[in-house]
Amino acid sequence: MRILLKKGRLLDPTLGLDLVGDLLIEDGKIKGFGREIIVSGEDIEVIDCHGKLVFPGVVDIHVHLREPGEEWKEDIESGTRAALYGGVLRVACMPNTKPVNDSPEVTAYILKRARERAWVTVYPIACITKGQEGKELTEFGRLKKAGVVALSDDGKWVANSALMKRAMLYAKNFDLPIISHCEDPTLSYKGQINEGIISAKLGLKGIPPSAETIAVLRDLVLAKETGTSVHLAHLSVKENLPFLRWAKEEGIPFTAETCPHYFTFTEKEVEGYNTLAKVNPPLRMEEDLEAIKLALKEGLIEVIASDHAPHSPLEKEVEFELASFGMIGVQFLLPLSFNLVREGLLSELKLLEYLINNPAKVLKIEPPSFKEGVKAEVCVFDPEERYTVTEDLIQSKSKNTPLLGREIQGKIKTVIVGEKRFDF
Repeated sequence: MRILLKKGRLLDPTLGLDLVGDLLIEDGKIKGFGREIIVSGEDIEVIDCHGKLVFPGVVDIHVHLREPGEEWKEDIESGTRAALYGGVLRVACMPNTKPVNDSPEVTAYILKRARERAWVTVYPIACITKGQEGKELTEFGRLKKAGVVALSDDGKWVANSALMKRAMLYAKNFDLPIISHCEDPTLSYKGQINEGIISAKLGLKGIPPSAETIAVLRDLVLAKETGTSVHLAHLSVKENLPFLRWAKEEGIPFTAETCPHYFTFTEKEVEGYNTLAKVNPPLRMEEDLEAIKLALKEGLIEVIASDHAPHSPLEKEVEFELASFGMIGVQFLLPLSFNLVREGLLSELKLLEYLINNPAKVLKIEPPSFKEGVKAEVCVFDPEERYTVTEDLIQSKSKNTPLLGREIQGKIKTVIVGEKRFDF
């Protein structure tokens, strides 16, 4: 079977490609691209992409699929279906499941379920420490052999600096990336939202910027000392920027990530005790939002991920202090991120680098691309279409997002994965 995508704007950050033209797929693989491709025969599907963007699938390196153990709020099938609808064709799933992914057996289970049920490619991330308890390292070599692509205690920071240093040295031997959840628990303990006027007004304990920045600085210092790269997850505060600049100037090996909610929403979303906006790290102030945008523009932060965190109404429709942290996001990663293009902060190609190439580099995998002969992982995106986010539209089992009822811009229209085509 052949599929010809006609007259779309072809964008591929791997190839530095920005061309209005055609893309040909044959037997599930990229056959070629050009300003105009002429083909004949009956076994060809033609997709008119005029006015649309055509690019390789997004790589989201921060997703919670909740399987095993919490399938009632998300599982591999529903989470990857949401990813598919959002043009995210590869996801890396965090290990804070029940049980946590700290063994080859849990990794094998996730990969087995992914082969059986996933709509897109799933890459497991395993724990740095056993049980995510921050006391004893997991068996990195056995975990890599089982199929993990990175290590993280996401949801918890490895607070013991000696243990974290050992983990970084050990991970370097196995060529496994370390992803750090930057949060000093002694500073964030029992915190609910950003520390400031709104937390005082609502009578909720705040989480100060220092809880994140101290962790970021510690991890950067260890990266410098060990020569091991560290990936800093979901950064949210302006105080990080001087230290990120310092690390760049010093040549310290690191990468940094943020999420769309940190350049889309502010702490004002939690007014009225809106639990849909309760997330960790918390939504911050307007000046933090602008600083995150600046960090993206400067290239201090070079990865955008969703931190897709599904929770059921049982965990959100409760008193604020009892509500779980997190919001879904994998389905809306692209439209929210494209606001950075609309605001003139990033070009389309640079944004796709942050969504495709750089996440793949962190995981040390080959990114999706339009190179001839590679598996087709192709998205057709309408950057102009506007629509309202509703529960029916959301493909995740859980619907916990402050986007509900709001209009957003940009929608995936077609996805091609191998020989399969999906139209939305």
